[in-house]
Amino acid sequence: MGFFESQTWDGRIFSNGWRTGGGGAAEVVAPATGEAIGRYGVASPADLDAAVASASQAQQAWSDLPFSARAAMFRRAGQLVEEHASVLISWLTREAGSGIGKAGFEAHLVASEFYSAAAAVEQPYGQLLRSNKQRLSLSRRVPVGVVGVISPFNFPGILSARSLAPALAAGNGVILKPDPRTAVSGGLFLAAIIEAAGFPEGLVHVLPGGADVGEALVEHDAVPVISFTGSTAAGRSVGVAGARKLKRVHLELGGNNALIVLDDVDVEAAASAGAWGSFLHQGQICMTTGRHIVHEAVYDEYVRLLSEKARQIPVGDTGASDVPLGPIIDERQRDKVHALVEGSRAAGATITAGGSYDGLFYQPTVIADSKPDHPAFAEEVFGPVAPVIKFSTIEEAIAIARQSEYGLSLGILTRDVMRGLEVASRVPSGIVHINDQTVDDESVAPFGGVGASGTGSRFGGAEANLEAFTETQWVTVQGEIERYPF
Repeated sequence: MGFFESQTWDGRIFSNGWRTGGGGAAEVVAPATGEAIGRYGVASPADLDAAVASASQAQQAWSDLPFSARAAMFRRAGQLVEEHASVLISWLTREAGSGIGKAGFEAHLVASEFYSAAAAVEQPYGQLLRSNKQRLSLSRRVPVGVVGVISPFNFPGILSARSLAPALAAGNGVILKPDPRTAVSGGLFLAAIIEAAGFPEGLVHVLPGGADVGEALVEHDAVPVISFTGSTAAGRSVGVAGARKLKRVHLELGGNNALIVLDDVDVEAAASAGAWGSFLHQGQICMTTGRHIVHEAVYDEYVRLLSEKARQIPVGDTGASDVPLGPIIDERQRDKVHALVEGSRAAGATITAGGSYDGLFYQPTVIADSKPDHPAFAEEVFGPVAPVIKFSTIEEAIAIARQSEYGLSLGILTRDVMRGLEVASRVPSGIVHINDQTVDDESVAPFGGVGASGTGSRFGGAEANLEAFTETQWVTVQGEIERYPF
């Protein structure tokens, strides 16, 4: 286990081995305590230039390796994640404020990404085409070269791995810039996995750094594809910068996801699902249930049960105990959450649970009597807040759900699943769950949103990953040179 302890990456970046970054080193700070729990290397734009050159050189040899050799490395990486899951879980609980259950689930997902990548390299990567000439005509998917990955703080391990692993599986080199607030669990731990699994040196570079490194990565002429996960505001900026370079930018952004609760539900089960959807990881998930749209026949009971559950969920230092909910990532985000809650209260909503904080520990909050224009209902909160609104007819529920600019995940709770599917067909969303809340992810399932939630499903499953990280090339082969009249 010693290889995966902090001394491996202490004060370093990963770029042709472990070394000091051009920006020196910075402290890893636990949001629950404000204490330094380690150090990471800070990359500079000069580090990025060297990394891209190295990855470009290593990529061709990597792409030429037999698929069986590449698959073996991915399998070994998955095994290493499982063997050292306790290390990743420890960093997630302390560095990202993850509850231990959430952290364990995330570690499992990271291992799954490497196993899925092992399977992906064994799959077909093209097709035979018909041609009017006597020749072999085919299309094949070829690597883009070097993929740039920019990942966020909330699920740092999986939101890095789900781009890193499939991009490598497609035959590319990768430059990963994790959020500096989660530099270890979102990047340096994965670098240690990559190194120990035997991936070629120079193929993967992990460069924690500031906005200057991210901007340089997006602008770099030798990085044709960017995979970005983060806020919608930041994603729009990345998209504009990428468009100037005519490069592909895959954006997985925010959400203000609706959970529609119809009148025929088991209300206890519905409230349990709603609480999980809104409060898991302090609501700091793009798929978090941000709008509870509840039929008037069950509304009062739903609010009562949801509020009871919110009041009973412990909040504390996840790095020191097994409490399910930890801190908001920093003061800026906490203040944004509280402003939205107080703005809704001022607009006439009723706080039936929570609405207060101690340091970065924000209490699970239920907001009843919500209206579509109330701040916490209309905007993505990214905190443990559950705004609840009442509806009378299906048409009204659909209209409320459609009012958001986002379209990531939708949950519909009902005993009549065909009615649920009918409702789902009328609400734009990249993901739909009938009789489940809005938070879910599997490495084999397509993941992505529409509207302000991003540019569609570019993660999960062989088809989406192949489309995201390769180019389509048309190839023809014939035995003799074609004759022409010129």
